[in-house]
Amino acid sequence: MPFAVTHVLLAIIAVDLYRDYFAKHKKYFTLHTVFIAGFAGLLPDIDIPLNWILNLFGAEIVHRTITHTPLFGLIFLIPAFILWSYKKHKIALYFFVTTFGILLHLFLDYTFVVDAAGGIMFFYPFSTAVYGLNLLQNVSVNMFAAMDAAILLLWLWHEEMKHKISDFI
Repeated sequence: MPFAVTHVLLAIIAVDLYRDYFAKHKKYFTLHTVFIAGFAGLLPDIDIPLNWILNLFGAEIVHRTITHTPLFGLIFLIPAFILWSYKKHKIALYFFVTTFGILLHLFLDYTFVVDAAGGIMFFYPFSTAVYGLNLLQNVSVNMFAAMDAAILLLWLWHEEMKHKISDFI
C-alpha cells in the first residue's frame, strides 16, 4: 500500500535520474517535466476525490477500477505521438511522462498493495480479476511511511551530490 508520497516521489526521481544521466535532449526535460511526472504518479488515485464529489449526488466510482488499468495510462500516448509527429517535442514529452507516471503507479500498486482488495484489476471493465504480488503483506503501515522517508532522504542526498542544492539555501 504505497502512500501517495511514494507514487509522487518515485515518478519524480525516475524522470529526474533519466534527465540527469540518460537524456540526450535535456532541453525537453525541464523541472516542469519532472513535476508533471510526479503529478501523473498520483493521477490514478483521482478516483478517490471524484468519488467524494459523486457521493454528493448519490453515485460512486470504485477505487482501483478504470483509473488503475494500463488503458488509462496508455491513452496519454495518443496525443504524445501526435504531438511528436508535429515536432511539438516538449509538449509531447509531457504526455510521455504522464504515461510513465501512471504506469509506475500501477506497478507499485500491483507489487505492494496489501489491503483487502489485494491488487488491481488490470483489465477492468472487461474483467474484474484482481492481480497483485502483495510483496509486503505482513509489514506494518508504518513501514510505508519509513519507506517514504528513506526514498526522500536518498533522493535529497543524490541531488546534493549531483547539483549542490545546498548552494540555493
